[in-house]
Amino acid sequence: MATPFLQYLVSKKIIPENTSVLVQQKLDSGPKPLDLLLTEIGKIEEPDILKHKGEFYHLPTVALQTKPTEKSALNFFPKEAVNNYKMLPFEVKDGVVHVGMVNPENLKAREAIDFLARQKGWETKFYVATSAGLKHMVDQFSGTLSSEVGEALVYADEDRDKKGKKEPKTEKELEEVVKSAPVSKMVNVILRHAVEGGASDIHIEPGDIDSRVRYRIDGELHATLSLPKYIHASIVSRIKVIANLKIDETRKPQDGRIHMEIEGKKIDFRVSTLPLTGSEKVVMRILDVTRGAPKLEDLGFIGRNINVVKRQIEQPNGLFLVTGPTGSGKSTTLFSALSLLNKENVNIVTLEDPVEYYLPGANQSQVRPEVEYTFASGLRSILRQDPDIIMVGEIRDNETAQLAIQAALTGHIVLSTLHTNDATGAIPRLLDMKVEPFLLSNTVNIIEAQRLVRRICPKCKSPHELPQDLAETAVSVLATISDDQLFEGISKDKTQFFRGKGCGECGDTGYKGRLSILEVLENTKEMKTIISTGFDHKKAEEELKNQGFISLLQDGIMKALLGLTTVDEIVMATKE
Repeated sequence: MATPFLQYLVSKKIIPENTSVLVQQKLDSGPKPLDLLLTEIGKIEEPDILKHKGEFYHLPTVALQTKPTEKSALNFFPKEAVNNYKMLPFEVKDGVVHVGMVNPENLKAREAIDFLARQKGWETKFYVATSAGLKHMVDQFSGTLSSEVGEALVYADEDRDKKGKKEPKTEKELEEVVKSAPVSKMVNVILRHAVEGGASDIHIEPGDIDSRVRYRIDGELHATLSLPKYIHASIVSRIKVIANLKIDETRKPQDGRIHMEIEGKKIDFRVSTLPLTGSEKVVMRILDVTRGAPKLEDLGFIGRNINVVKRQIEQPNGLFLVTGPTGSGKSTTLFSALSLLNKENVNIVTLEDPVEYYLPGANQSQVRPEVEYTFASGLRSILRQDPDIIMVGEIRDNETAQLAIQAALTGHIVLSTLHTNDATGAIPRLLDMKVEPFLLSNTVNIIEAQRLVRRICPKCKSPHELPQDLAETAVSVLATISDDQLFEGISKDKTQFFRGKGCGECGDTGYKGRLSILEVLENTKEMKTIISTGFDHKKAEEELKNQGFISLLQDGIMKALLGLTTVDEIVMATKE
C-alpha cells in the first residue's frame, strides 16, 4: 500500500503508478528517505517535492538549505531527537518557535516539540521541509568535518600540555591515549564523514609535519583533513583497537575489519595498515553491506551489450566472466547479474573476499586464507552444497580455474572475475592456467570487460567543444561503428559533447557518480570452434566483427555523445 503522499502524487499525475510502486518498495526495504527516492526514481526536482508536500499537508514550506539559521533555535532540540523525529527548529521570533518537518504526519514528534516549547512559554509553527534541507541544517548544527575534529583536538592539546607534550612510548601510555575521548571522537568523525560523503576508501597517511586524511570519491583521492603529526600514532592505534589488531605491532602490515552502523546503514570498514619509515599508514575500504546491487542498466549496459548479457544469463549452465583491473566495478556487475538470477527455486552460493553486497536468499561466504579457506578449497566445498548458481570472487590460480570449468561443465552456472585488460585477453589467460581448449570452448557463455569512468554532474552539465586532438579521436572512433551498432539517440551527423561546469552539488568537479564502459564477447558456435582450435586472434577479431562487437573505446565514445561522461574520461580509461 503506497503512503498517502505517494497516492497524492499519482492522483495529480505527477508520477505514474508503476513509479509509485517502485518508490514504495525501495522505501520499505531500505534507509533512504522518501524525498531522495522521489528525486532518484521519480526524477522530481527537490523544489517541486517541497511545493507538492506543502500542498498535500496544507502547511507552509521552508527551504532549509537557503534559510539563515539561529544558533539559539538549533540548540533548542537535542540532536538525537532531531535525527529520530526528522524535524528541526530553525528560528525563534516573538515567542514563536518555527520548526521544519520532513514527516508532518508524525504526531508524536509534533507533541514532543509542543511540550518543549510550552516549557519555555513559546508557541510553535510547523513548516514542511525536505530530507536534504534537514541534513544541511543538521550539518550546520553538528559542524563540518574540520570543526568537529578541531573541537576534539582542543581537548587533545590541553591533555598533552598537562603531560608536558610527551609522546606516548610504552604500551600502557599508548593505551591511555587511545581510550581518551578526543581521539575516539576524531576517528568516529572521520569514518562518519567518509560514509556521508560517498567515499569508497579512507587514507590516513603520515607526512613530515602533519598527518593527512584523504577520501576516495568517484575514483579520485581528495585531501580532506590535516592533523598535527603528534596525533597520528594515536589515531592509528585507535583504529587498530576497534579493528581488533595488535597496537604494539608496528613492524609488519596487518589487516582487520570494523563493523559500525552509520545513518541507519550497516557499514564494514576493511582496514589495512602498512609500516612506513618511522610511522604507519592506514587505508580503509568502505563497504555498505546492506546496499543492494544496482540494475545492469544503471551501471551503463546499453544496446547490444545488455541484450547479449540478458540472453546468455538465462542459459542453464556455463561460465560468466567479468574482466578488468582492480577497482573497475567487476564485483558490482556480478551482483547485478546475480540479482537477475536470484529466485526462490535456486540455490545461490558465493565465495567472496570480502563480502561487498548483501543478496537476500543467497548463501554468502568469505574466504580466509589464514585458515586455508581459499577460493580453490572453498569451491571444492561449495560443490557438495547442492548449488545451482556459484559465484567465485576471482579466478586467481590454475586450481580455481580447473574447478570453475568443471562446475560449469556439470550443470552449474558459474560467475567469476579475472584480471585481464580486455574480453579477448581472458581466453589466452585461462589457456595459460592449463584449462583444456575444448573444455573452455564448451563452458564459457560470455566474457565482459569493463572500466569505470566518472559521470557528468547532471546539475551543471553543458555542451562542450572538444580540443582538436580529442575531437579527431572521437570522430575517427565513431566512424568505425556501424549504423546498427549505434546507441539510440546517437547520430554520426550530430556530434555534440558535454562536460560539467562545476557546482555545489558536485564539489566543483563537474562529475558526480560513476558508470561502466564495457565490451561483451559472446561465445557463439563460430567462437567455440576458434577457441577449441587454439584461439587464432585474427579469426577471433573477424568473428567479433560479425557479432556486432562494441569495444571499450567505442562504447565510451557513444556514452560521451549521450552526455553521460566526457571524452577525457574515456581516453584516460582506455589508454594502454
